[in-house]
Amino acid sequence: MHLAAHFPGVNATTVWADPRSRSQIDFSSFVHLARTAERGKFDFFFLAEGLRLREHNGRIHDLDVVGRPESLTVLSALAAVTERLGLAATVNATFNEPYELARRLATLDHLSEGRAAWNVVTSSDAFTGENFRRGGYLDRAERYTRAAEFVATARELWDSWTPDGASRPFAHEGGQFTISGEFTVPRSPQGHPVVIQAGDSGEGREFAASAADIIFTRHGTLEAGRAFYADVKARLAAYGREPDDLKIMPGVTVVVGDTDAEAQERAYEIRRQQVSPQNALLAAEQLWGRDLSAYDPDGPLPEVDPVVDSGLVKGRVLHGDPFAVVARWRAVAAAKGLSLRQTVIETTTRQSFIGSPRTVAAELTAFVDERAADGFILVPHLTPGGLDDFVDRVVPLLQESGAFRSEYSGSTLRSHLGLAEPVWKG
Repeated sequence: MHLAAHFPGVNATTVWADPRSRSQIDFSSFVHLARTAERGKFDFFFLAEGLRLREHNGRIHDLDVVGRPESLTVLSALAAVTERLGLAATVNATFNEPYELARRLATLDHLSEGRAAWNVVTSSDAFTGENFRRGGYLDRAERYTRAAEFVATARELWDSWTPDGASRPFAHEGGQFTISGEFTVPRSPQGHPVVIQAGDSGEGREFAASAADIIFTRHGTLEAGRAFYADVKARLAAYGREPDDLKIMPGVTVVVGDTDAEAQERAYEIRRQQVSPQNALLAAEQLWGRDLSAYDPDGPLPEVDPVVDSGLVKGRVLHGDPFAVVARWRAVAAAKGLSLRQTVIETTTRQSFIGSPRTVAAELTAFVDERAADGFILVPHLTPGGLDDFVDRVVPLLQESGAFRSEYSGSTLRSHLGLAEPVWKG
């Protein structure tokens, strides 16, 4: 089993009102979570990215104003206070250039002695592109075309130094990039930084099968996980790759209690804290594309239809057809007699694994044994102590059963993941 830690940062999962909640921009918070993950022998520490403050009905989204630090800067600092933990940065392939980013990632790989990873993301959002001089708008198909060539170009740059330390000129000419010159950073300790792809769409799956070492995904049930796992693994052969060449690691949340019943009670209370009355209305407005401030969050769902592309929310990707999602919400509310707020709690915030330490350990192991995942990226609800219970109470059980390592066997992220160093293609 592979395990990674996602720093909560700015998202709706985090419970900001909890008295144990701390800053997600102070370096001490990053250090706490990273050292907890390393104490638990996790594979890597994972940072998300936000390139523009989101807007909701003309106002800055409340969670965003507390800060979104730049990933590679934070991880470079963490390299000095950790020894084995992988360091994964989310960096956008739409708003960066291959030479610059390949250089920064190779530098992190050297500073950390082979622990760097790049989570490749894209954006077709013109609102975000306004933060960049050239705009940066790309349609959905073209952004994956650019990302695929971006990754290939970065790998050409990393391969422009031989394993024995000789530099060779590079030249790349393609539909997205035409560059030539000499790369300034020698080949890094693990050959290439590990490449992560985040996405569940058909394009995302295909991109991951062709170019990624890890796919960061989301699925809520064992059945959905097995279907996703089988689909993505089956795509690898077309690119001359083996099933173990790509690790499938869904993002998950965990709530641990002394008993299963206590954990369920804690999980429900966490969901109530995550979805305040105000947050319930915000979630509904994002889906409906309408100003719903006149509605009572403890009352029924709006009877009006969604407005597609209303512009009410900017900088946020809406997953799925709004009409289909609204229909599902209404069905759930009618079947269970739920208010708007209760419906949002029921449909948007359910934790992935809930129970006693032994129950959670068994369920995680079952997902891996039954080929629904190769491991998990844990998304805690507290900054920075949200992994403490898991590392102290669940990890020892996973180690005891042999499902998870008791010690690191190597020093690089590739060694943690069981990935071979890339063959040099100079």
